[in-house]
Amino acid sequence: MLTAAGRILLRDGVRAVTFDRVATEAGASKTTLYKWWPSPGALAAEAYFVRSRRVLEFPDTGDVRTDLITQLSAFVRWLKDEGAEQPMSELVGAAQMDRDLARAWSETYARPRRELARERLRVAQLQGQLREDADLDIIVDQLWGACYHRLLVLKVPFDASVATRLVDHALYGSAPRGADHREPATHVGAPADLGQPPHVF
Repeated sequence: MLTAAGRILLRDGVRAVTFDRVATEAGASKTTLYKWWPSPGALAAEAYFVRSRRVLEFPDTGDVRTDLITQLSAFVRWLKDEGAEQPMSELVGAAQMDRDLARAWSETYARPRRELARERLRVAQLQGQLREDADLDIIVDQLWGACYHRLLVLKVPFDASVATRLVDHALYGSAPRGADHREPATHVGAPADLGQPPHVF
């Protein structure tokens, strides 16, 4: 049922995700759908998470900068190139008026995705790639929040090339080197005179 709902959502949008249509496409009973989901919107939100989970998995190569760029690039491509931009925009918009959808979006997509990001950042923190006092929630807001802001509020074009700039600003900031006493030391193996950003936050 979730697979069928996900196909309909990405192909035809959130309004097309009805219990009648999902039941028909899945070969299931509407009674079962009513039993498991309070509304078609709630079903659509969970289906979106299931459909996106494989695409948006977090890699762990041991280099948090590389992994964040890889995942954020995949997220932008998922929106822009793989058909998720319009359905996701519709889900977020509909969630402002549909309490069941809002709860489902938060519980089955937004919070789980946020926690996956926090888990990867916590690992980097334990490995010394992020400062001990780094605010992981703020980093998540800076990275994925920027994409949502451009997509839903500003409605300006962007593509996966933005990922590297977002990650570098989130990890290293925009102040001149030496302007802040909290600036970390350059990572061993990345000489400062090469102009490379340190791999330590």
